[in-house]
Amino acid sequence: MIERIAIIGMGTMGPGMAARLARGGLQVSAYDVAPAAIERAQAMQGMAEGVLDSLGIAATGAGSVRFTDDIAVAVSGADLVIENVPEKIEIKAEVYRQIDGLVSAETIVASDTSGIPITQLQAHISNPARFVGMHWSNPPHIIPMIEVIAGEQTAPETVHTIRDFIRSLGLLPVVVKKDVPGFVENRVLYALLREVVDLVERGVIEPEDVDTCVSWGIGYKLAVVGPMALLDMAGLDIYNSVSTFLNADLADRKDVAPMVGQKIAAGTLGLKSGEGIYSYTPERITELQRERARKLVAIRRILEGTD
Repeated sequence: MIERIAIIGMGTMGPGMAARLARGGLQVSAYDVAPAAIERAQAMQGMAEGVLDSLGIAATGAGSVRFTDDIAVAVSGADLVIENVPEKIEIKAEVYRQIDGLVSAETIVASDTSGIPITQLQAHISNPARFVGMHWSNPPHIIPMIEVIAGEQTAPETVHTIRDFIRSLGLLPVVVKKDVPGFVENRVLYALLREVVDLVERGVIEPEDVDTCVSWGIGYKLAVVGPMALLDMAGLDIYNSVSTFLNADLADRKDVAPMVGQKIAAGTLGLKSGEGIYSYTPERITELQRERARKLVAIRRILEGTD
């Protein structure tokens, strides 16, 4: 039974994951090497808990979140360790080396990687059978879907344990049957992003208009009708007819569009730098975070039939 969880890394995802797991009655140790990251995560707990309240997710036990900058303290007695550090194999491998001698043979180690194959990551830990991918979607305290991915050496019972654990929290596990880069969610997302960046770069459409097109067109539909069900709704004959000419014209570049590289070189990275595709003031960033959380909560309640 999973009762004690350690989250290693309090970046973008860590605070929301900690809040949601604690709401499920679990004892959570939240670790980061940077004091500033811990302070930020602590400050975010109240906001995350308010969102969970608005979703009507009641606490199922005396869960708690304890913050620490000592990794040994964080993983001590943990039934599940969730690694949530930056998307570089060498950084993740160092974390696995640190925790390897600190956890028991029964402890499951999961990675929240966005797309590094689990087989590559589990090569850096001494008990790969107990290693699994557990990819949350951002923001993790609002979006209930979590991908579960086995590497080549992951034991089937490890996958089953994590799948059942996710279900026990009232969340939605999706088992990815093959360990492909990006898994499923990000492969679909990045295919869309490649196309919209290409369209903007070619001057076909402005960023504001492509956002409106996607959010109020396919995005609106996909929130209710999944893509495979959408094929049936549209008709496979229609999909076949359009694909015969459209597929040949879709973006299929294997590198990253120059527009993205140019913005990175200029230091315009998005929200984190105050400018990316769009420009943001600190006040606007705070406003956007609250507005997006409110809308995601409203959509989820409608999809669940609770509003």
